[in-house]
Amino acid sequence: MNRLARLLLRLGFGRHRAELAAATAGGRKHTGSLSRRMLLIAFAWVTVLLLGGGLALDRTLTGLVTRNFDDQLGYMLTAMVASAEIGPDGEVFFNRALGDQRFLEPNSGLYWQISGQGHDDFPSRSLWDRTLKLKGDHVDTAPHIYDSNQFGDNERLRMIERSVILPGSNTLWQFSVAASRGELDAQIRRIRAILVWSFLALGMGLFIMAGLQTYYGLGPLRRVRRAIAAMREGGAARVNEPLPLEVQPLVEEINLLLAHSEKQAEEARTHAGNLAHALKTPLTVVMNAATAHAPDLSDTVIREAAVMRRQVDHHLARARAVGRRATGLSRATVWESADAVVRAVTRLYPEVRFDLDGNREAGVAIERQDLDEILGNLVENAAKYGGGSVFITIDAVPTDPRFCDIWVEDDGLGIPEAERERIFDRGARLDTGKPGTGLGLAIVRDVAELYGGAVTLSESEDLGGLLTTLRLPRAKQ
Repeated sequence: MNRLARLLLRLGFGRHRAELAAATAGGRKHTGSLSRRMLLIAFAWVTVLLLGGGLALDRTLTGLVTRNFDDQLGYMLTAMVASAEIGPDGEVFFNRALGDQRFLEPNSGLYWQISGQGHDDFPSRSLWDRTLKLKGDHVDTAPHIYDSNQFGDNERLRMIERSVILPGSNTLWQFSVAASRGELDAQIRRIRAILVWSFLALGMGLFIMAGLQTYYGLGPLRRVRRAIAAMREGGAARVNEPLPLEVQPLVEEINLLLAHSEKQAEEARTHAGNLAHALKTPLTVVMNAATAHAPDLSDTVIREAAVMRRQVDHHLARARAVGRRATGLSRATVWESADAVVRAVTRLYPEVRFDLDGNREAGVAIERQDLDEILGNLVENAAKYGGGSVFITIDAVPTDPRFCDIWVEDDGLGIPEAERERIFDRGARLDTGKPGTGLGLAIVRDVAELYGGAVTLSESEDLGGLLTTLRLPRAKQ
């Protein structure tokens, strides 16, 4: 295992693979490791950038070295042309010796030669018994540089040549200088070796930095995981430690979700306790009547069973409202629900006149079934205890754009202000002469509050009886 792999294992990235394997073995679905994704992206970008930069730098540096080598050959060629003259016999000679000692040493790796049609070649002493083979199929009035393998692969040549007509001669002379590429190739190899090792070291450093950055950057997520594990084990109730701005909203949502779950659990416990308490008294009455062999046992059982049924219906309504509220997608049109309720209550109280008015398009964030139950209780109470007229107004006097107010008015005797709060208690009834259990308004209030709404009682200015204001959160468009 190389050093980078060992370092990544020490930093903890090896644990992610083990955790992913354990998650897969346990049947949990996942989309891979964030650390692996970040490291792969960093590896890809660093590799592309280093390769691109290395190739560009290699071409630049090798080009500079080659041009410098060619410039040296060009200087030598220029010196040859400047020193060349035509002798009395028509042959070329130098009026001064060329400065580089290698031209005088046989097989030194640096050579020159002058060739002209109809004349013998005039070579440097370093060529000894060899001759430079020139490209004679064209005329180069400017220096022409190319590579040649005429001395074999062991001594590749870099050649420069130029065609010149010297004063006092009509011959087109070919001046050429050749140098072994050994020195040039050695410099290029040294440059490339330095580049390779430098970029390898740079890439290794960048990969290590990417690993450290990934490990450090994902540290807050590991802290969140440990905090959640501590909550599961019973040591904490919330994630309270400070975290970066990018992670803090996630933690806040987790804390809100925990608070919501705790609230639902507490509501469930409260419902269970209330239901048990509500059923305890009717069951005691039935048990006492049965034990005493009371003659009205059947009537007692029927009466108390009706009470228990209403209690069960009440708590089931609350439980349904809690479950539907948790989805956060509830929506109902008030007019449609109110119209259906009015038609149903009209059959029970055909002598009562019902008026429905207001915003036909108003929508509220509540399940249709729960809205029907709330309005059904309010409208039925208004018809039962009123004097014969019931008004329902939707979106009455909208004062808060977040809520929709629904008025249910009747022309009855109303409720004294001192009794308006008590009437919401379970079992509370002001008129005991009419059938009922006193759970209607309690159900209305409980379900409305579960959805974030409210119910208030006041006096109707138009009809003189009771005005019930049902406020429910408005559905988002």
